[in-house]
Amino acid sequence: MNPRIYAKSDNLNELNADYEQTPLQQGVFLNSVPKCGTHLLRNIFRMFVPVEQQYHNDFIQFPTLPKNMAAFDPASPKLSWGHLLFSDQSALALSTVKQVLIVRDPYDWVLARARFFLSDTFQAQLDHLKSGKLNIEEILNMMIFGIHQRVPDLKDIFTHNGVAWLGTGVKLVRYEDLICHLNDLNSKRAQAYFTDLLSVLGINELPADWQQRVATGADRKQSGTARENLKEVSHEIPAILPPAQRQLVDFAAPGLRQILGYN
Repeated sequence: MNPRIYAKSDNLNELNADYEQTPLQQGVFLNSVPKCGTHLLRNIFRMFVPVEQQYHNDFIQFPTLPKNMAAFDPASPKLSWGHLLFSDQSALALSTVKQVLIVRDPYDWVLARARFFLSDTFQAQLDHLKSGKLNIEEILNMMIFGIHQRVPDLKDIFTHNGVAWLGTGVKLVRYEDLICHLNDLNSKRAQAYFTDLLSVLGINELPADWQQRVATGADRKQSGTARENLKEVSHEIPAILPPAQRQLVDFAAPGLRQILGYN
């Protein structure tokens, strides 16, 4: 499957000029399980790094890793991002940079994945899923168990893009924690959270305008994959994963939520 993704562009590079930037001394790679807030995390980090040190050449994934090795050149530190599954090649490539890994509660991930697959933003040879002939429960089950020989299942994606990186020195970020502190930027807890999160950039003390920078990067209008910016979602997606599908997630990937910190 070779999907095409049509997402709106942003003007964050221009907004970056509103803030004084400190050059990176070591490269940073923002890794993620797909549909876990990748663009949100990336856009926040972009407000704290000079544009010329942001690697915009590609959204790095395993098949494109060989042609993007410049993103990890220690002589020219860059902020880069993508979905890079765990492997010997990936680990070697990232050995010179700091890595941040963002994950999401698998229950909510199923809904986010379904919403994306059923939108016109995502275009692949799966348009029959948008025909209306399948009910939403069938779609959700496909997000959990995959589609035979066409779409990988939840366990496979979380295993190779997320769990396999744990215990290797990556900085783990949970999407829900990020959202919680974004919604409470004036609190001391949020300041402590973003001080820790952004320390991977070599920032020891947040700049005085850190809240404005974070809010600018987190502006949902700047993200083509934010829920409200997806084009024409064909089904109504429930706000909470139904009980039956929760049980199926636990069956398909036992222990997954626990190892990621979701109880």
